[in-house]
Amino acid sequence: DVLTFASSRRSRNRRETASRKPARASRLGAQRRTPRSPGPRVPRHRDSVRSSMIAASAIHRVVPALPGARSSAASGSRRAALARRAVRGHVNVRAAVAEPDQMSIRTYVYDNLNAEERVEILKRPRVDFTSILGTVAPIVDAVATRGDAAVREYTSKFDGVDLDAVVVRVEDLPDPILDDDVREAFDVAYENIKKFHEAQKDVADVDVETMPGVRCRRVSRPIGAVGLYVPGGTAVLPSTALMLAVPAAIAGCKNVVLATPPRKDGSVVPEVLYVAKKAGVTHILKAGGAQAVAAMGHGTETCPKVDKIFGPGNQFVTAAKMTLQNSEAMVSIDMPAGPSEVLVIADRDAHPSHVAADLLSQAEHGPDSQVVLVVTPDVNLDDICAAVAKQAAALPRSDITAKALGHSYAVVVSDIAAACEFSNQYAPEHLIVNVEDAESLLPSLDNAGSVFLGRYTPESVGDYASGTNHVLPTYGYSRMYSGVSLDSFVKYMTVQELTKEGLDRLGPSVARMAAVEGLEAHRQAVTLRLGIE
Repeated sequence: DVLTFASSRRSRNRRETASRKPARASRLGAQRRTPRSPGPRVPRHRDSVRSSMIAASAIHRVVPALPGARSSAASGSRRAALARRAVRGHVNVRAAVAEPDQMSIRTYVYDNLNAEERVEILKRPRVDFTSILGTVAPIVDAVATRGDAAVREYTSKFDGVDLDAVVVRVEDLPDPILDDDVREAFDVAYENIKKFHEAQKDVADVDVETMPGVRCRRVSRPIGAVGLYVPGGTAVLPSTALMLAVPAAIAGCKNVVLATPPRKDGSVVPEVLYVAKKAGVTHILKAGGAQAVAAMGHGTETCPKVDKIFGPGNQFVTAAKMTLQNSEAMVSIDMPAGPSEVLVIADRDAHPSHVAADLLSQAEHGPDSQVVLVVTPDVNLDDICAAVAKQAAALPRSDITAKALGHSYAVVVSDIAAACEFSNQYAPEHLIVNVEDAESLLPSLDNAGSVFLGRYTPESVGDYASGTNHVLPTYGYSRMYSGVSLDSFVKYMTVQELTKEGLDRLGPSVARMAAVEGLEAHRQAVTLRLGIE
């Protein structure tokens, strides 16, 4: 399974054919190439227009729904029209089938876009949430009413596994057998994640005397019971178990339920079990999908009800989390979640193979992942194309990677400052800044789930073991949401304590404000203590 760019011979044939046709340069970034041009070098197709290394489909694709996300024919038409005007080239996608499938790729020259088009390219693909809810709602209701029996039924139906026990206590399970090098890798990640999240505990509480005799505090308390969803679809992610279980343990959550799809024999993936034991998980729910989320949200005969649910998942998991958050289950969630994504800012000195690897490492997450490359005009995109082709040819998940590249794109901007501004507008989950003196750009970066600065900081380190958390806001939600942290597993109470001197000083102001609002009992709660009318 490989994803490669069309051969140079085929490209030359197309160019020779195109050279005999009248030029039909697109208004959107279609710039005639001149010899030794300082502009971006990209694979050429018809009409000598520029293209990029990122494949992008003109089809209105389906992704997990989020608050406010709507599917509309008008939006799809605008996106398709924009795609038709994009600068085009071709890639050759060879999936599991023998015959390759040709699909267009596109790049945008940002300065050539009008205001509407600049807004349009920032949008993620959308979905009709109703169709997903139609599937998820009956599952959530069934688990709420029939408990473990419903979880068993759906696990058998969707995963092909017949469970004896839906939930097991971690302490009752034997220690998993792992290779020493695998165990050591997870131990290194555990220590780094623990160190970074423990440091966040030192700044939690606040104690201030706002005026003489008036003391105000903010104290933290752990959330009593939390549910951790660890995906197991196209890839099992024990690293997610680390990212969620470690801060839950540091926060002091008493009940920690980890839900993950079982293997075909009903057992738990050994690496996930190892992390669960090491990080203090109390229960493992051997189920995935909406049924697992519903079991944690409502509770069953064997699954403790949780107060908050964490973790990434597909559109059905996301829909179930959002459904429960707005139901009588009285459960909160970490954040809305869409497909995984990365935006890479690269300058002319960024190594093409490094840029390609960063793009592909995100694209291989899933077919709905999106990768965006933002470059300055002096970047050689031909070299990046070649690196993508070479690396993708060896990927075992190239079919998934090809689908992800199918709705991704590149943008050529005027300079690095413009690249930062575009990134802030896009608000990516992951932001890689592969430029000279990347640290100097950090003050200009406002919206990103996690930032990876410099030549030697691939996203992979944050995904696994640097210490930061990899459960991050997607779909543009980094504008207003933060990634998972220690704060996600605690809640804060404010405390105030007044002496008589404090009430003597503050009371008259409170009484007057209560009178203005017409709340007499509020006023008297102060004046009776002060002995005044």
